[in-house]
Amino acid sequence: MTRELFFNLLYGWIALAFIVLPILLKVTVPYGRHTTTHWGPTLRNRWGWFIMELPVLIIFSWFFFTGNAVKTLPVYVFYGLFMLHYLYRVFVFPFRLKENGKRMPWVIVLLALFFNFANGFFNGYWFGTLSEGYYPDAWLTDPRFIIGIILFFAGMYINQKSDNRLLALRKGGKKGYYIPHGFLFKYVSSPNLLGEMIEWTGWAIMSWALPSFSFALWTAANLVPRAIDHHRWYRAKFPDYPKERKAVFPSIL
Repeated sequence: MTRELFFNLLYGWIALAFIVLPILLKVTVPYGRHTTTHWGPTLRNRWGWFIMELPVLIIFSWFFFTGNAVKTLPVYVFYGLFMLHYLYRVFVFPFRLKENGKRMPWVIVLLALFFNFANGFFNGYWFGTLSEGYYPDAWLTDPRFIIGIILFFAGMYINQKSDNRLLALRKGGKKGYYIPHGFLFKYVSSPNLLGEMIEWTGWAIMSWALPSFSFALWTAANLVPRAIDHHRWYRAKFPDYPKERKAVFPSIL
């Protein structure tokens, strides 16, 4: 694949994110607390997460290691952080879920697979083939790398700590939904989603490349509407839901 073709495809991928965002702001994606049978056949939530997230590990790694670019230490750091997130998402997170019979439409799994194939390709091909010469070892002391890696781990901490609080709501075999409190739940309804957006924004800054920025953009296009849907759901279900909370960005949205 030529460099020109790669970037033309990438520009189209970025444009698609701007098309998808307003659609997702109007359509509630039916999984988790929003599950519905109107979107066709379903499967267990746990296996839906596992199936739709697994391919990105394979696709990203394939294009990363089969590419002929010389891999410097910073490039291996980018790869390692990507793997750190998705190994948790594939092999740990789905099996911590308290399913309580929840299911996910297959169509959602297929759409997520499409995203993960594209995202794995664009970032894997960039770092594996086209990035040669962009990341000397001195990149590790570049302000973009330092700021980005701080944001990455801050976002990961926020994401996982928030997930842990949500999972703890059902300790002891509890079922149903409860209002989460404490940590960043004081300010927003979905700090776990905020943390994931911060995480991939950090990864984009530290690698300073259009493919990684496209990933951060797509993450926001997917998670901001989901956070808004969660926020509306909480407010409709719980009359005593804290009025000062925002959906995902403290004091803003």
